[in-house]
Amino acid sequence: MVATPILIILAGGASSRMWPLQEKSLIKFGQDPLLLTQLKRYASLGITEAVIVGNSENVAMMRHIADQSDMTVQVTIQPEPIGMGDAILRAAEKLEGRKDEAIYITQIHDLTDIKMHDDMLKMYRSNPNATYMAGVEMQDYFPGGYLIVNDDGHITGIIEKPGVANRPSNFVNIVAHIHAHAGKLCNEIQKQYDAKITSDDHYERAMDVLMKDNPFYLVGYSGRWDALKFPWHVLDIMDTFLKEIDGQQIADDVFISDKASIVGNVIIESGAKIFPGAAVVGPAYIGKNTIVGNNALVRNSMVLNDCQVGFTTEVARSYVADGVGLHACRVLDSIFADGVNFSAGCTTANLRIDKGIVKTSVKGNRMATGRDKFGAVVGTHAFISVDAMTMPGVKIGQNAIVGPGTHVYSDVPNNAKLLVKQNQELITSDD
Repeated sequence: MVATPILIILAGGASSRMWPLQEKSLIKFGQDPLLLTQLKRYASLGITEAVIVGNSENVAMMRHIADQSDMTVQVTIQPEPIGMGDAILRAAEKLEGRKDEAIYITQIHDLTDIKMHDDMLKMYRSNPNATYMAGVEMQDYFPGGYLIVNDDGHITGIIEKPGVANRPSNFVNIVAHIHAHAGKLCNEIQKQYDAKITSDDHYERAMDVLMKDNPFYLVGYSGRWDALKFPWHVLDIMDTFLKEIDGQQIADDVFISDKASIVGNVIIESGAKIFPGAAVVGPAYIGKNTIVGNNALVRNSMVLNDCQVGFTTEVARSYVADGVGLHACRVLDSIFADGVNFSAGCTTANLRIDKGIVKTSVKGNRMATGRDKFGAVVGTHAFISVDAMTMPGVKIGQNAIVGPGTHVYSDVPNNAKLLVKQNQELITSDD
């Protein structure tokens, strides 16, 4: 019987592009952080061992999560984000004496149908002496690495961002690679580092060398692929999880008023309360002990644990993390991290006047989100005071304060205060 490959999950890169959100592998879609969700999926396919490559900031949390998995999981550190090749070598240090075994290299932030991973493992078991690479079939151009594939499915190379007219195939490389011999791969990666080449594509160059004498095969995939790289991708992945809800899954101790409405596919977790006049319209997820108050509306959204969706509040197409307070407000196409307070009368504007694609700033550069409706991204424990309004694509940092009546037109840094100065004149009846 062919042994199952050892899983290597690359999760060491910095999450700076996700600001003001924090470590992306810890974002919860339901009750579990993304890392644990991924581990459970791989375990369901029969994988029993994994090595997770984290960084100095997330490694303690990853070890805590790994302890909750049914798999045997080791966690190691990549001290600097200097490329996939270095991360793989760090993982290999945990495989001392086992480098003749197969490894399955994946990234924490790539989400696909579980069928793709099942197909990868089936192909490997059919011929455990070859290397297998997943290729996502795309008709429209995607700015990534394209696989050069022969008619018999052999991969002979990868071309990075070839341009629309120069695509060698329709298959874009996704980091889901099974290598039959971990040692052979790591030896070639090390040679690339020893060559003192300054670019960070050591892993890709190592594969190019190995392809000359070793069979690499395509495993084609045409399903959904979500990559969690920027804050707005949280909404894409949320949508994927919401679409998987089948029917109404409501815990036994949930209180639902007979004057409330529950429509469509929803999950409502233990201890939640849905008060008179409220509506939860699926697909939707309501977490543990969350309150949906009188005449409030939650639709096409995730509202996680211990939240308060107050009187007349609307939450539409939004992700709301644990412990958020929403009070007579409107949360539209937005992402709120843990502990945000969004006060009465507040709104996240989500539509440009010209109805164009919403842009936002990422590490000082303006980027198109690809969304014609996109509200705000609000970091942990930010406090948004009454009657404040955020413009489309605005981000508010962790622990920031936005004063009452403020219109937020640009990003607010962590721990900052944004206040509106008012000139007030009190006129009495005697004046």
